[in-house]
Amino acid sequence: MGDYHLHLHPHGLHTGEGPLPGTYPPGHIESYVEAAADRGVEEVCFTEHLYRCIESAPVLGTFWDDEPLRHLAEQTERFVTEDRSLSLDSYVEAVVDARDRGYPVLLGLEVDYFPETIGAVLDLLEPYPWDLLIGSIHWIGGWSLDHPEVAHEFERRGVRRCYEDYFRLEAELAASGTVDVLAHVDVIKVFGHRLEDVPVDLYRQVVAGATESGTAVEINTSGARGLAGELYPSGPLLEMLHEAGVDITLGSDAHVAADVAGGFDEAKALARSVGYRTRLEFRRRVGTPVPL
Repeated sequence: MGDYHLHLHPHGLHTGEGPLPGTYPPGHIESYVEAAADRGVEEVCFTEHLYRCIESAPVLGTFWDDEPLRHLAEQTERFVTEDRSLSLDSYVEAVVDARDRGYPVLLGLEVDYFPETIGAVLDLLEPYPWDLLIGSIHWIGGWSLDHPEVAHEFERRGVRRCYEDYFRLEAELAASGTVDVLAHVDVIKVFGHRLEDVPVDLYRQVVAGATESGTAVEINTSGARGLAGELYPSGPLLEMLHEAGVDITLGSDAHVAADVAGGFDEAKALARSVGYRTRLEFRRRVGTPVPL
């Protein structure tokens, strides 16, 4: 079993706990491996956020500038400026070094999807020896949809419109074939907002895109730890993905070692309940089915 969605630093300013953002002291990566082993997980894949790396700044640009609501743009600018405290090169070096020392770690990255800059992003990432790229949507325009400071935007726009805007981008990402796995594919429910009826029409777009491109989807356990109150994706969406033949991985989205592989029993149970018997194991961006 592998945990294929892990981060080595929490978001935001350093609280005094753990290493400083962008540093990888002895024992830090190893603590994630040990936590995984304690939960019966044999390998881990680190998937740091690209936008947090200083090298992403000239490529992503100030993507919030076109946001018409200035308070949303200003919040995103503050958040990105505060959070962009890592180095892509240092991160890659630390993970590759751990792998070369014999630890069961894979090199991955979480790539936010912005249609206007995804080509330049892929050019930036091309020279690195990635095992896995996972793709995500955290912004709709300049709105940081999963940041509690601007969660009021759900009420202003209306939940249905938020879902439509989100899944339009998610479907575009799924069909693009630019990443290997879709991360927390229905993260729009992050604060617990739900539609009265299951949005099968919106799910169908993502399923079609993933099927067309051969992109897998992760079962992400972080939703069950937060206000969403359930795994990403929901049971109905996961069932649609299985029926379409879309492969899966598992990820905890842990930002500290204590959360590694958390909720995996629930994730495996959900996967089996809709028919999955295998997951993908990745090496150098090639996925191989292995028993769940």
